[in-house]
Amino acid sequence: MSAPSEMNAPVRVWHYDGQTAVRREPQLIAEGAMFRLVEGDWAGAPAAFADLIARDPIGGLPSYGLKHVPGWKIGFLAPPPPSLLDRLPAPRPYGGLIDRFGLWPAALVCALLAAIVVLLVIRTPALLARLVPPAIERQLGDAMVGDFGDRACTGADGLAALGVLKDRLGVDDPETEIAVVNIPITNAVTLPGGRIILFNGLLQNARSPDEIAGVIGHELGHVAHRDVLESLLRQLGLSVLLGGLDGNIGGYTNMLLSTAYSRDAETRADRFAIDMLNQRDISPTPTAAFFRRLEASEPGMKGSAATVLAYVSSHPISALRAQQFALAARDHTHDRPALDRDQWAALRSICKDNKLTPRTILRF
Repeated sequence: MSAPSEMNAPVRVWHYDGQTAVRREPQLIAEGAMFRLVEGDWAGAPAAFADLIARDPIGGLPSYGLKHVPGWKIGFLAPPPPSLLDRLPAPRPYGGLIDRFGLWPAALVCALLAAIVVLLVIRTPALLARLVPPAIERQLGDAMVGDFGDRACTGADGLAALGVLKDRLGVDDPETEIAVVNIPITNAVTLPGGRIILFNGLLQNARSPDEIAGVIGHELGHVAHRDVLESLLRQLGLSVLLGGLDGNIGGYTNMLLSTAYSRDAETRADRFAIDMLNQRDISPTPTAAFFRRLEASEPGMKGSAATVLAYVSSHPISALRAQQFALAARDHTHDRPALDRDQWAALRSICKDNKLTPRTILRF
């Protein structure tokens, strides 16, 4: 029997033992650091006050659970006597931290945390793209290039002209490859690892080699800033890298044809192209005219004019962008075209020996 100093007068509580749905109203008998629940012939197992877990008040009166006993509950039917207060866990205030700091400070903290999360989500693809080893990026690009299969145009004179254009632009990175595929849409796409694909429709709708030089310069800007990998990571997440080298390659390539880059990425690529053209003494004016023609295209247009929309879908065009290319030409003297007349004719004929199959047309 405990000493009288350790005994307290019984206190009536309500109780669920977690085993049955029976509500009891036993007496809580405190014995030092321990307590017992007793009701007539029924008695609960002794438990420690230290094992009680404060729950939300019920009817303004404290209630508790018990560690390691799911569903076990007790609650006071009247305010606990002072002799028990120092042994009971402090009641949990409603709202927790919100009550402690106030509604508006808590709302401000939540808003700041949400802004940080959004910023991280937006910036994470750009950060991850710069951490991906170039070898992995090239492996993904090689797989995507292979998806074009036998569509690559191989006219000897055209390939020679394309090589001249590449040298004219000062592209000396052996990892950067530029190819033409026999697909009749006005588009160009940059694949991971510095693979630039020009569609034959682009060559046929361009009015000068300088326009093609501007488009290639823009795509080279995306290569330099690794915008392609960032776009893939943003759209598809790490699955592009972890599971991208499988049957989904064609889907990823198609996605690149229809996914616009961010405004910042387009601006950086434009600046890169303008600087490259000026350094190589190629006028940006034809590229400005090319963009204006694209901007003027409407979905209702028929025939070859409608194919211009393919480039608009993946490279958003604006009057401001065309104006920037036009303004860049004012302070420079440009007297060297990207290709001479014969070379330009050869480049436009690079696909003349390639047959255009229904599969080629429908795939993209």
